[in-house]
This record gives sequence, structure tokens and C-alpha cells, in this order.
Amino acid sequence: MVQLGVNIDHVATVRQARRADEPDPVWAAVQAELGGADGITFHLREDRRHINDRDAFLLKQTVTVKLNMEMSIASSIVRIARRLQPDQCTLVPERREELTTEGGLNVVKFVRRIRTVVRAFHREGIVVSAFIEPTPDQIRASADCGFDAVELWTGGYAHARSESAIKRELDRLQIGIEQGHEYKMEVHAGHGLTYRNVHRVAGLRGFGEFNIGHSIISRAVFVGLSEAVREMKNLLHRHSPRE
Repeated sequence: MVQLGVNIDHVATVRQARRADEPDPVWAAVQAELGGADGITFHLREDRRHINDRDAFLLKQTVTVKLNMEMSIASSIVRIARRLQPDQCTLVPERREELTTEGGLNVVKFVRRIRTVVRAFHREGIVVSAFIEPTPDQIRASADCGFDAVELWTGGYAHARSESAIKRELDRLQIGIEQGHEYKMEVHAGHGLTYRNVHRVAGLRGFGEFNIGHSIISRAVFVGLSEAVREMKNLLHRHSPRE
């Protein structure tokens, strides 16, 4: 059955807007679990703009489902991840000027450096995923680096406006899923998915996990986080292909 990872970064973003101690992303993780989240995802950025070190280590102590740490390949962050020992590390690109992660990690360009990071995490028993665009060269390079999984960037689909553009992006994702499986990797999805658009991506055969944050946290303002997670899980299960 398809899994839902809930990204709690935006809870920390609200907290940091006032440099306050609430809302607490660790509390948010508990509420997400109560709503049925299969995993908790967080991004420890180099500039600590939302999630900070305290959050990361408390999440490790309290989260009872899969803990997925999104991160750059900066050596300082790699050291923290090796100390923290999350269940999974997802390597993503990171630019200080961006509002959120845009596009995928360029595994082809940084293959040598990335391979070293992947091997280091495997020695620690940590599952490693690459957040990449759904292109054959990036998927192939991810397999060559030894990644256990790839998370395909769904932003192209989320930003598409015409029906022809939407179909083109869905086809790209389906091909990416099949290629990832050919290389014996798990295939996940994330970026820009909402309650309004997730159904068509969920309908593709082969995705094992969806990581969704902003839309769930936005919905939680009106219905509460546990209920928002339940609603998203119901959508995923309703539209996922039957085996």
C-alpha cells in the first residue's frame, strides 16, 4: 500500500517568523502520526531557516514511524546526519535564495561526491534517496551511486496548466518509475502536490511513497493536522492503482 510522508518544515517556518517557541514541529510530528502518517520528513538546511538542530534530535527521540531527513551534501550537514541516524536521508539541492527546494539534485554533475556520501550513510545502515528530476540520465546516475530510492520531482506536473502539458509530465513520471524499478530502486514522489492535483499522480502505477508538506500544513489551519493527514491518505488510497 502506498505510503505518506508528511513534511513538517512549514510548521517551523511559522515559528521562525516570530522567533518564538510555537508552533513546535515536534508536536506537529505527533499529530501527523495520529492522523496516520507513515513517515515524518524534515529538511535541516545549512542556514537553519526553519528546522533547527534541536528539532532534528527531538524528532529522532520521539517519532515512531519512518524519519526521513532531507539534506544537502554539505559536509557539516552530513556529519550531523551521521550522528542523528535517521531512518532515511534524502539528498536534495539547496540554494539560499530559494523559498523551497526547486528542481532536483544534479546527480550527474556531482556523481563522485554524492557516491562518497551514499557509501558513508550505507556504512551507518541509513537508507539513502535522491530527490531528482524524472530524466533517464539522473535516474541512471542515481543507480550508479548506489541509492536505495529516488524521489521524483513532481513540480513539472504541478506547474503544468494545459492538458497536453499535464499529460506530458505524467508520461515522464511513469517512464521514470519504470526506469527506477529496472535499476532495483524504490520510487517516491514529491513537490507541489495538493489535495486538488494529487489524484492523477497517485493514479500512476509504481510509486511507493509520497512526501507532501505545504498543502497538508495549509489544510491543517482549518481542520487540524491529524484530520488533514487523514484526508490526504484517503485521497492517495482512493486513487492508487489496485494490485
